[in-house]
Amino acid sequence: MPQNADKVIDHELLFREPEYQQLFANKKREFEFNHPDAQVAEIRDWTKSKEYKEKNFAREALTVNPAKACQPLGAVFVANGFAKTMSFVHGSQGCVAYYRSHFSRHFKEPTSCVSSSMTEDAAVFGGLNNMIDGLANTYNLYKPEMIAVSTTCMAEVIGDDLNAFIKSAKEKGSVPTEFDVPFAHTPAFVGSHVTGYDNALLGVLQHFWDGKAGTVPALERRPNDSINFIGGFDGFVVGNMKEIRRIFDLFCIDYTVLCDPSEVWNTPTDGEFRMYEGGTTKEEVERALHAKATIVFQEYCCEKTIKYLRDKGQEVVVLNSPIGVSGTDAFVMALSRLSGKPVPAQLEKERGQLVDAMADSQAHLHGKRYAMYGDPDMMLGLTQFLLELGAEPAHVLATNGGEDWATKVRALFDASPYGQGCQVHPKRDLWHMRSLLHTEPVDFLIGNTYGKYLERDTGTPLIRMVFPIFDRHHYHRYPIWGYEGAMRTLVMLLDEFFETLDANTIVPAKTDYSYDIIR
Repeated sequence: MPQNADKVIDHELLFREPEYQQLFANKKREFEFNHPDAQVAEIRDWTKSKEYKEKNFAREALTVNPAKACQPLGAVFVANGFAKTMSFVHGSQGCVAYYRSHFSRHFKEPTSCVSSSMTEDAAVFGGLNNMIDGLANTYNLYKPEMIAVSTTCMAEVIGDDLNAFIKSAKEKGSVPTEFDVPFAHTPAFVGSHVTGYDNALLGVLQHFWDGKAGTVPALERRPNDSINFIGGFDGFVVGNMKEIRRIFDLFCIDYTVLCDPSEVWNTPTDGEFRMYEGGTTKEEVERALHAKATIVFQEYCCEKTIKYLRDKGQEVVVLNSPIGVSGTDAFVMALSRLSGKPVPAQLEKERGQLVDAMADSQAHLHGKRYAMYGDPDMMLGLTQFLLELGAEPAHVLATNGGEDWATKVRALFDASPYGQGCQVHPKRDLWHMRSLLHTEPVDFLIGNTYGKYLERDTGTPLIRMVFPIFDRHHYHRYPIWGYEGAMRTLVMLLDEFFETLDANTIVPAKTDYSYDIIR
């Protein structure tokens, strides 16, 4: 083998060595029993055709590579947004390993989450004993101030009752009777990670506002002038939350952020391990009941929570992941109206700077065609911003978006000359997107790390702006919300445009007539 201690070859080059190439060839010949290369190529080319696209879009009983995750992932996100809270998932260890690794790979930070370790016996007899032991271990080993419980497929299929199980565990002494254990049923076989976010956040609010599962009197609302903020499931939360707090502070508004995991996913390296860092405190959750209004940045991520807040008597301002000028304007004007304060001069200046930057770069992005996929709210925000730039969001896809969402996207198309001919695709997956990119090609693709396979297959350059992003580092540390966030988004769009232009004009004396220094 070519590898030795004196010169360690990285995997990028190591597997190109003759010894490994021979191993791969032998494996393919002796064990894989592939069809002939010519036949594989023929079928591959057919799957790029319009005929195949029609068959692809006609399928109903199969999903191929959905652009979404499962409910418990959203519940784990929520648990990490509350101070000194441990996420407890009632289900198997394998499921919880997926949630931990998914967040850790995106945020490049450890993500704490425990499991009730359900196995075959629990699937038959129920998971009560797992809950009793699991809550006791979590409480004693990790010393949380709150344990937020959610479920996986296994617990939901057999019908485990979290409310009853938690009460039984407390009777057995797993945790003190008065210890806070909010819970939410988050079946992974329906909905998506944004549904799980909604269910888990609602579970926390109901726990504290409605009497802690009937063990104490419900809180009585006494309205004040404070404002709540809910950001929703957000892969850019580390950068976005700083920006949102800065905007609230510029207005000098009394506010409460409900669910803020930005600090636990941005801890310093200073010799101290922080299992818990930042987050919304229990006192802040109780105080949030009395707010005059709540601003929700992701409508389709918080549908049940929005209804609950309105039932409590709060005004709820619902937005769709504001990105760009119009989206941020709506947020800023809502803050001004609710607080009775004028828009700070700093924000007016930042708005003007963003508009100036957009004008500087408009010639490069104007008329460029984009395909994109992701969560419904983010797709609405990005669609609006692309149209502001004079770009064309040709294909907008959300596996977890329904017809109501699609109607809103079409309204954005209809309101702009750049939206003519653009299409929205609710409840479609990335195999549908592949057909679209082959039969109705675009200039750029916006998505997550999984889009790199579409980039390789279709030759469409990928801009990584959707959770999860595993193969690039630290994007989550920068905002995409607010005027400053829109500036960052603009730069990401431009960088990929210029990189692609350079790659297409790099051959000396053949294509380098546009290989320019100044652009």
